[in-house]
Amino acid sequence: MLADRRRKVLEYLSKKGYNRTEAMLRMESANQDVDGRPIQTRVEDSGGVKYGKAFDLFRNWIEENLEIYKADLRRLLWPVFVYSFLDLVSQWFPRESKNFFNNYREIFENEHEHDLRALQAVALPEHVDSSEIAKIYYSQRYRVTLSQTAFYNLIGFLESKEKEGGAVLVSLIQKQLNVCTVERTADEQFSLAKLIERARRPDDYPAEDEGIPGHNPGSANVTQGAGTSVLTRLKLGQMTLDQESRQDVLGELQNEDRINPPAPGQSSLAEAFEQRIKREESEDVPGRTELPPRPPPIARDVAMEVQKVKENRDRFQISGRTGGVGPGVSVTMFTLHNTNDSVTCLDFSGDYRLIAAGFDLHYIRVWSIDGSPLPGPPGLDGQDSRPTASHRLFGHSGPVYNVSFAPATASTDRQGITYCRYLLSCSADKSVRLWSLESWACVVVYKGHDGPVWDVTWGPHGHYFLTGSLDRTARLWSTDRVDYLRLFVGHDRDVDHVCFHPNSAYVFTGSCDKMVRMWLVTNGYPVRMFTGHASNITALACSPDGKILASADDSGTIILWDLAPGKLLKRMRGHGKGGIWSLTWSVESTVLVSGGADGTVRVWDVQLPNDANGQGKVVGEGGAGQKLEPSVPNVSGAGGKKKAKEVMVTSDQISAFPTKKSPVYKVMFTQQNLVLAGGAFLP
Repeated sequence: MLADRRRKVLEYLSKKGYNRTEAMLRMESANQDVDGRPIQTRVEDSGGVKYGKAFDLFRNWIEENLEIYKADLRRLLWPVFVYSFLDLVSQWFPRESKNFFNNYREIFENEHEHDLRALQAVALPEHVDSSEIAKIYYSQRYRVTLSQTAFYNLIGFLESKEKEGGAVLVSLIQKQLNVCTVERTADEQFSLAKLIERARRPDDYPAEDEGIPGHNPGSANVTQGAGTSVLTRLKLGQMTLDQESRQDVLGELQNEDRINPPAPGQSSLAEAFEQRIKREESEDVPGRTELPPRPPPIARDVAMEVQKVKENRDRFQISGRTGGVGPGVSVTMFTLHNTNDSVTCLDFSGDYRLIAAGFDLHYIRVWSIDGSPLPGPPGLDGQDSRPTASHRLFGHSGPVYNVSFAPATASTDRQGITYCRYLLSCSADKSVRLWSLESWACVVVYKGHDGPVWDVTWGPHGHYFLTGSLDRTARLWSTDRVDYLRLFVGHDRDVDHVCFHPNSAYVFTGSCDKMVRMWLVTNGYPVRMFTGHASNITALACSPDGKILASADDSGTIILWDLAPGKLLKRMRGHGKGGIWSLTWSVESTVLVSGGADGTVRVWDVQLPNDANGQGKVVGEGGAGQKLEPSVPNVSGAGGKKKAKEVMVTSDQISAFPTKKSPVYKVMFTQQNLVLAGGAFLP
């Protein structure tokens, strides 16, 4: 009866021309019993040995295949390995499962280090039911996208090797994988040129369209079955000022032009402002209802806009470059000494006056950047106390994990109306605190997270701020309410890093589930998911033009994402392992600067396509105080005592600035395209 039904279905599929579906059904139904399990015809194909034989057969076939198909077919090895191992454990083959895991784990250590560590603890059927990683893989199908040619190549192999192990592979693919095929002409990622390029790459990073939904998602869509044609349309343009504020700013700029006329050949401030307004109005900008409501503008907001126009006109412009020679970016490094490795975070104020550091000893310390004394808090008699070189802020009952200054700009008037007035901090005590930089005291405590708060950052216009926590959520807050406004839920693990889109309509979250998500602020819905990192996300930064997101991980890789189509633009490598802790963009969105645990500040060309094979090797771990050149294959470690681990550098690195044993906690482009960097010296 069952055989007759299958025959009729196959005849129908053949008549309608559904060749791919027919091929899959023939492959799945061949040599299977009535329950769909493969029939074992030989003793050596039964028990736990069959999975090892099938995996060896599959791997050898892939490595002997044509070069243009290897890169895509290799992506099948990881899910086949995982599901083979979990099936062995579930079917009570403890010895075979352990041997299988140990024999093949080295193949995937670079790409899936964290998942391997979690799978190693799975040894009994009870572990499969309780293990978080096993539940993730068993609860949903693993998505892989192949070109049609590679897919038919795979089908032919499985049919020809059915009795040698192909039946085992067919069973795994049928039950656990979601194999999607794409024509070369339909997607340029599967063109012949792209296939050859991927085949030549020395790395084996996961693809964008690969993985488990919610763990290693398959596309930028939040719906895994959706195609690229139904991506949520984004409005990435900058929000322009309302008419009243625009007139106020224009009037102030015209007055400034009368007092200080522009130099010959230089545009006036009013002209620069009008040009920026026209550029912003030509872009696709969100409407007022698509943005979180903002407080009515005050004199300080107008003064900040005026200062931004001044700095933008007078900035050092970073324009186009040619390969090999980049713009001369200046970096000023601020190093903290005698910290005993207790510094956890740093931040610079937007007015370039203050630097704040969080410590694992539960306090925050604030200094002036130029070394001038800071005014003390008001005394009981209303008079300020004696100025001091720095201020300590006490209140947290756990290590401080991040600090963030409120938006501010430099000021030319004595009153300093645009100076920074507030500081946010987050801690292991599950709270976020708002500090006044005038009274040097905590004014509000925000509670709501169910675990340590790893990151906090202000919105582009102040008032709103964003947090990420161990409880796997990110939350949007406003300074005038103690309860959070939005809850962003979707990550499988901690939300380690958060950032705003420049127009405030979207926010980004990065997690140790190796995924970056983009959310709509007004309703908390996800609109993009980005996967491609092989380790934990350690930094996020959106370009000032709002079109590109940069994300970094603790393996030393930076990925640039094109937000509108949800595509990976390129990977940039040069940092050593340990984490890239901070990213910052130039005003023109053409240059990216990064700093991290390897003690270097690196400058990257965003527009230059990099060479997949890199341009040489440099020391990436432990800044040695030597100049790093991409063309130099070997550089000795600190003091020549020990040779440091070599790291491949991609050709889009413009320059690298090593420190003397000072991990870089923070890098920040000023509005005039100068770079501030901060770290702590570790003797």
